[in-house]
Amino acid sequence: MSLRPLGKVKELVESVGMRVSYAYDDLVFLDHNAFIMQFGDDNRTILIHTNSEAKEHEAGDGIGKLKMAALSLDLDFIVGGSYTLTRADDTNISIEFHDQVCRIPLHAKP
Repeated sequence: MSLRPLGKVKELVESVGMRVSYAYDDLVFLDHNAFIMQFGDDNRTILIHTNSEAKEHEAGDGIGKLKMAALSLDLDFIVGGSYTLTRADDTNISIEFHDQVCRIPLHAKP
C-alpha cells in the first residue's frame, strides 16, 4: 500500500484558509467540521463527505474554495455522501455515513 498524500492535502487545505484538525486512517477532519475528506483506493482520489448538520453554504463554500485551489494538483475530488458524528464515549466518536458515493468530479484536470 502506498502512502497517502496527507502533506499535499494539508497544504491544499491551508492554502484556502482552513486547517486539518485530525487525520485517522483514510479520513481527514477539518477544523470547521462542515465536511470531511477521505482518501480513495488510489490515494489521488479524495472523497468529500458533507456533515448532515452543516449549513449548505458552509460546506459548499469550502468545497468550492478547495476545488479552485486543487486545479494545479494531481488530485481528483469527488462528492461523497453525508455523515453524522456522535460521541461514542469519553474518548471516541462514531461516524455514520448515510449515502452511497456519487462519482461526480468537482473539477476537470487542467
